[in-house]
Amino acid sequence: MASTAATVQTAKSASPAVKPERLVSLDVYRGLTIAAMILVTDPGTYSAVYWPLLHAPWNGWTPTDMIFPSFLFISGVAMTFSFAARTERGETRGQLAVHLVWRAALLIGIGLVLNGFPLFHLKTLRIPGILQRIALCYLGGGLLYLACNAKTRRTRISILAGVILAILAGYWALLKLVPVPGFGAGRLDSLGSLPAYIDRAILGINHLWAYGLTPGYGVTYDPEGILSTFPALTLLLAGILIGEWLRTEPSPVKKALAILAVGIFLLLAGRLLDHLLPMNKRIFTTTFALFSMGFGMIAFSVCYWIVDLLRWRWWTAPALVFGTNAIFAFALSTIITSLFDLIRVGGERLTIHAWGYSHLFLPWLSPVHASLAYALVIVGLNLAIVSVLYRRRIFLRI
Repeated sequence: MASTAATVQTAKSASPAVKPERLVSLDVYRGLTIAAMILVTDPGTYSAVYWPLLHAPWNGWTPTDMIFPSFLFISGVAMTFSFAARTERGETRGQLAVHLVWRAALLIGIGLVLNGFPLFHLKTLRIPGILQRIALCYLGGGLLYLACNAKTRRTRISILAGVILAILAGYWALLKLVPVPGFGAGRLDSLGSLPAYIDRAILGINHLWAYGLTPGYGVTYDPEGILSTFPALTLLLAGILIGEWLRTEPSPVKKALAILAVGIFLLLAGRLLDHLLPMNKRIFTTTFALFSMGFGMIAFSVCYWIVDLLRWRWWTAPALVFGTNAIFAFALSTIITSLFDLIRVGGERLTIHAWGYSHLFLPWLSPVHASLAYALVIVGLNLAIVSVLYRRRIFLRI
């Protein structure tokens, strides 16, 4: 996903989708996260969904909660290879910094457009969002990486690891110790927590996630809010550390096993500390960051082992389709979902979403299976569209 802004690459003017020196597992893992994002956001009905495909109501975690952190993590891994390639082509740190700023601005702009699509009510436009958080993490992590890039690899790793620890420890202290006006310190709920209060105070409830509700109070928080973006940044920084490790001399097997071991340690750390600070994706608690960091490392090490070490790639084509056009695939799925939830068809005047679920799947499947079948069809629809670009070697990158 690292290229010049809004560039269209073709077979005549660019390399193939996966360069020989590039880790195929990077695109595969990124593609799997995009496919999972589409799957969990497009059930036939949220009233009938298997629990792994739902977010945790508040504290705790589900596999769905691991999707977005995994995307941040793999973005950090890919950044190290992208920066190395661009540096080899002669780009300076200043040029890379300009690229970072431009890319972040473009992602924020696309995110705001998608938040408003298709009606664009500016008075209630959600300001935070998934692409906005990706942009801020990419910008912050990238600039920090550039700032210490002239130092030795050991020093870079020490600095980045120190920043991760400082952010996570500092965020824990903020959640536990800073008093929230009207609520006091230590509140970790959707109303009285520090991240929720800051989002309401700075952005206003009209510009927060419409489903960030507290019973009896209406909209009170945003899961991609301001303060909780800082611990989310640690996922991208952790990915940079892993990318640095992958570019060192040890054997691929040693690299994979080391990533797996660190991942298990972080996963267990997050789980064992849960009784002191509950894991919570909505406000991205420190324990959730540790747990999801570990999850991302474990999952990537397995993907790296299978795809790049064993070279079992017969199954990777759909993931590569999504992974090599990741932002386009995400934007496309958002547009399709928005339109299907708006356009009404048939004598019943149902939305395309409701009509498809109730007429194509519910008559012959149980509600939970019909809901899953609808989601899988939406994933397939997005895959079919993005596949057209992939087959023509067209890659829309930011």
